[in-house]
Amino acid sequence: MELKFSKYADGLIPAIIQDAETRVVLMLGFMNQEAYDKTIETGKVTFYSRSRQTLWTKGETSGNFLMFVNAKVDCDNDTLLIKAHPIGPTCHTGTDTCWAEENKFEETNLAPVITNIESVLKTLPENSEITKLMQKGKNKLAQEVGEIAVKTVIQATNGDKNGLTEQSAELLYDLLALLISKDIKIEDVVNKLKQI
Repeated sequence: MELKFSKYADGLIPAIIQDAETRVVLMLGFMNQEAYDKTIETGKVTFYSRSRQTLWTKGETSGNFLMFVNAKVDCDNDTLLIKAHPIGPTCHTGTDTCWAEENKFEETNLAPVITNIESVLKTLPENSEITKLMQKGKNKLAQEVGEIAVKTVIQATNGDKNGLTEQSAELLYDLLALLISKDIKIEDVVNKLKQI
């Protein structure tokens, strides 16, 4: 990752902080090369304070750290998007974000589920059902989706609301895993849904 810290006279670039799970934007800070390097080294998001003219690790006095997950650079290589896990509220005022928004999942937001599935497909942990299916080939995952779809239909016709909810969740999870394993973006499926 090539960052253009020298693009600006003060050597600082904006760093947008986003919750890695909820995708809520938490705050904006500024980093120089030293702050970025310290973030990577310690795993705690560190900024350069323009008012104090020194490095500061978010949470060093409050204990409300931002635990670094990953960083992406924008198209001009002069702005960072940092994903982190917040420990406590992010804003010094005590709110979750610097815009006084609540940091929570949207009820219909599948992003955390998709992130989890992507992680499972990349790392293939031993205890995962998806791993066991993937080791038998992608077609086994497709077969599993079919079998769960049949169980879902049975719950819809002969089961109860709780059973149907449980089977539907399992079906949706495995279908998302199948789509991701076939390099199909969820956004493309959503766009097709909008055309129906």
